[in-house]
Amino acid sequence: MSETLKLLAFDTSTEHLSVAVRHGDRLLAHSGAGGAQASTTLLPLIQQLMADAGLALADLDAIAFGRGPGSFTGLRTACSVAQGLAFGANVPLLPVDTLLAVAEEARHAFGARRVVAVLDARMDQLYAARYDFDTAGPLGGDDEPLLLSPEALDVPAGWALAGNAFAAYGPRLAPATARHEVLPTAAAMLRLAPALLAAGRTVPAAQAWPLYVRDKVAQTTEERAAIKAAATAAALVPPTHA
Repeated sequence: MSETLKLLAFDTSTEHLSVAVRHGDRLLAHSGAGGAQASTTLLPLIQQLMADAGLALADLDAIAFGRGPGSFTGLRTACSVAQGLAFGANVPLLPVDTLLAVAEEARHAFGARRVVAVLDARMDQLYAARYDFDTAGPLGGDDEPLLLSPEALDVPAGWALAGNAFAAYGPRLAPATARHEVLPTAAAMLRLAPALLAAGRTVPAAQAWPLYVRDKVAQTTEERAAIKAAATAAALVPPTHA
């Protein structure tokens, strides 16, 4: 089945944009700057890759998109584009958890089989989930993504860490067997797609919903002032001596 699939996948959940098209055993992919640019560059890139693959949208078996967690703006971009394309072409959608795509990228690139996937959630927090490809199969299980501080992350012995949070929080993260700097890529989503399709994970266009995890995108002015005041007060406290 997987050799005959025609699939489009894209992710805009981080500062990097990733798009890929699969036509049987042929894979075409593009990655580049995302963030605020994604809303203007995503559709032209999709059109170009589809043309290069010799496919029309109506030819696709499914459209996979990164549903989150991740950047609020990026998730809204991915969901709205996926919804519009699916409505227009009458193609089912395949929502993919971005943390699962991170874990799959670590598995594919580095052979990691037990992965704690982490993405920088900003505001001094992480999105995190565990995936065990040895015992839970090609989708790594159904661990619910968490929002937590770097210090609260638990990494079981023998598990690898993978994601984009090391530059921001590296010294504050628990030790791990290995650390892999990877992103949720469209190519990873295409590798996951056959198992997701077999599991019946497609949804109609009207259900192209983002997975936010966090219910707010930024701290309020009062919260920022309180954090700053607390940090200032802590700096003024003289050290104690045993």
